[in-house]
Amino acid sequence: MSGHSKWATIKRKKGATDAARGKVFTKLTRELVTAARIGGADLTGNFRLRKAIADAKAAQMPSDNIKRAIQRGAGGADGVSYDDVLYEGTGPCGTLFLVEGMTDNRNRSAAELRKIFEKHNGQMGGSGTAGWAFDRLGVITLEKSAVTEDQLMEAALGAGADDYRDEGDLWTVYTPAADLDRVAVAFESAKLPMQSSKVSFVPKSKKSVAGRDAEVCLNLVDALDDHDDVQSVYADFDISDDDLARIEASS
Repeated sequence: MSGHSKWATIKRKKGATDAARGKVFTKLTRELVTAARIGGADLTGNFRLRKAIADAKAAQMPSDNIKRAIQRGAGGADGVSYDDVLYEGTGPCGTLFLVEGMTDNRNRSAAELRKIFEKHNGQMGGSGTAGWAFDRLGVITLEKSAVTEDQLMEAALGAGADDYRDEGDLWTVYTPAADLDRVAVAFESAKLPMQSSKVSFVPKSKKSVAGRDAEVCLNLVDALDDHDDVQSVYADFDISDDDLARIEASS
């Protein structure tokens, strides 16, 4: 789940089952294959692949799986080819959602995601339904325990980042989408450990939701995020700390 608001970092706990890990590996494999297919297997010039490998290792994906995915992508071997897709929709209280994915069957993915929206009091729409409410930006997050504000400012501003924010346990750095790789490489060179780095959709403003509506919004995010074809979910809702604590306690 993505979005870089406080609720996005408090995804409700799910059992560490083999099935759950399998879903994570499926998403990571698709990213490895696509990154290698687009930019090749040379890590020096392929930041997207370096990041995909780091994410895979952090999820404890076996090294052989990582290697096979890269070879499959870089070698252009016969097999499944994934297309990047973006779906838009609405949720409770006029909340807006963007869903990024990779799929080998656009019609199947669209039909399945439409059902998920409808099951959670939402509706999937056409192009333009939600995209107007988000900015496309590079977003880098770093753990505050590992990076001081002075270190962050020196690296971020020197590399041309637009802004950074204090978001609890994290620093969040925003860059123009086209400059993300350059800023991320600058952080690597400065030996600042990044928790995440990707081009994301950031809401221009946020809608407060509470009570049952807050629960339904989170359930919709979880259901979308659980789909094998979904890589990232973005939404423009915000939930108070009190409601988050209540929902977490009851989950």
